[in-house]
Amino acid sequence: MNGRARSALAALLAGHVLARTGNVVAVFALPFIVLERGGGAVEVGLAAFAATAPIVLGGPLGGALVDRIGALRCSVVADAVSGVTVGLIPLLSATVGLPLPALLALVFVGGLLDSPGETARQVVLPQLAAAAGIRLERAVGFLDATTRLSVMLGGPLAGALVALLGAEPVLMVTALAFALSAVVTALLARSGVARTALQHDPEPSVGAWAELSAGVRFVLREPVLRLIVATVLVTNLLDAARSSALLPLYAEERLGGPAALGFVGGAFGAAAFAGSLLFGLVAHRVRRRPVYVLGFLLAGGPSLLAPALGAELPWLIAASLVSGLAAGSLNPIIGAVQLERTPTAVRGRVLGAVSAGCWAGIPLGGLLGGLGASALGITTVFGVVLALYTLVAVLPLLGRTWRGMERPDAAPR
Repeated sequence: MNGRARSALAALLAGHVLARTGNVVAVFALPFIVLERGGGAVEVGLAAFAATAPIVLGGPLGGALVDRIGALRCSVVADAVSGVTVGLIPLLSATVGLPLPALLALVFVGGLLDSPGETARQVVLPQLAAAAGIRLERAVGFLDATTRLSVMLGGPLAGALVALLGAEPVLMVTALAFALSAVVTALLARSGVARTALQHDPEPSVGAWAELSAGVRFVLREPVLRLIVATVLVTNLLDAARSSALLPLYAEERLGGPAALGFVGGAFGAAAFAGSLLFGLVAHRVRRRPVYVLGFLLAGGPSLLAPALGAELPWLIAASLVSGLAAGSLNPIIGAVQLERTPTAVRGRVLGAVSAGCWAGIPLGGLLGGLGASALGITTVFGVVLALYTLVAVLPLLGRTWRGMERPDAAPR
């Protein structure tokens, strides 16, 4: 059983890599699609908003769907629909034409199921990890490592393909990645070990609105989850301003185009991948709060300071390596706290609500990044984002409530 359970867990992670890599390629290509069509900073910000706003809407809706129809089935449906929608963009553009409003509409629809798909994989993870005999924190570290691996693979791949083929054709890679993820997850859902590990008594149906609001109410009653959501909401907003608008504009203006940005994203992803794996091995031996604060300080600081100073590509890559390594420690901590504090029967709704809260600032971040760059200049906005990120990063050092993120056996061993 242990060997088969480990194979099932590996299949889950493989599906996650495929879906996330597809997302990385799409997010990378989108601003360059807009720039190729003659758009500027404002249009890039609008595109970033259209790509990320559905994440907020899809969080609570997807969480309720996961608990109602099952996590693996929800993941398959989410990946299949996302793949078809993204694949329509280059097909329609090459045939009947696709004006910018229609492009943004397809991007919005394609993003609606991204959050449910990711929530579904998070919901499945604890049971498969337990069946495989793997500690929760280590399993969360593996899941985060696959997310980081997707950035490491998707960034350089997207940069090279956009430079070689143009931005719109590259979206077919995203469609293919989603299709493969759906197939892998469908095969996992049919395995006996997955059905056995995921058996639990579902809560009785209490109505659609009650199911949607249950996750939000749970998060609001949990002080540690509430603080984590508030902090990550702001840092994600700032990260979105950097990655969705500021860095593409910086690459176009100072680095020579998308290929250079692919190297920057790949460096961050590779370092974060290594950080997630390394931290997953020692996560159960360290106190969470100091690592959490230090991780945020380094995840934001160097990667924002370098472009704020107008640095060239080698310095941006070096800064991304430092920030990525530090960022690798964050999601294993956040994911473990979420899963430890959430009952299995409502896990989909709670994780969906957490995701919606954490990602609520992302659409606004991309839009504000584009508007700020247009009004103040790119390097100035990078400096503002750096100052705000640093301020938010040190907040967990204040207040007793943050101590609740530690494990009961938190003393280092």
